Formats: sequence, structure tokens, C-alpha cells
Amino acid sequence: MKGAIPIIIAGIILWSIALVIAIIVNAMTKVILVCVFGILLGLIGIRYTKRRAARN
Repeated sequence: MKGAIPIIIAGIILWSIALVIAIIVNAMTKVILVCVFGILLGLIGIRYTKRRAARN
């Protein structure tokens, strides 16, 4: 499970870059919210992965 954390972090970084680009180009609110939710789900995924690894 520890191998999944770098992949999740890479996803969070990509969603963050997409969020910055969406804000710069004045994208629709839906696009900005998708980026924010992508970041939030990534953070939840890291927490879940660490907790699951600690149980084993």
C-alpha cells in the first residue's frame, strides 16, 4: 500500500496544476469544482491508505 502514496501525491499535484490553469483562464465554476474535489479526494485517499497500512 505504501507504493500507492506517491501515485496519489502525483494526482494531487496534477489536479492543483489544473486548478491554477482553470483559474487563470476563467473557466466555468464546474471545472474549478472538479479540480477542487479531485484534490480533496486525493487527500482522503492518502489518509485512507496510511490508515489501512497501519492496520496490517
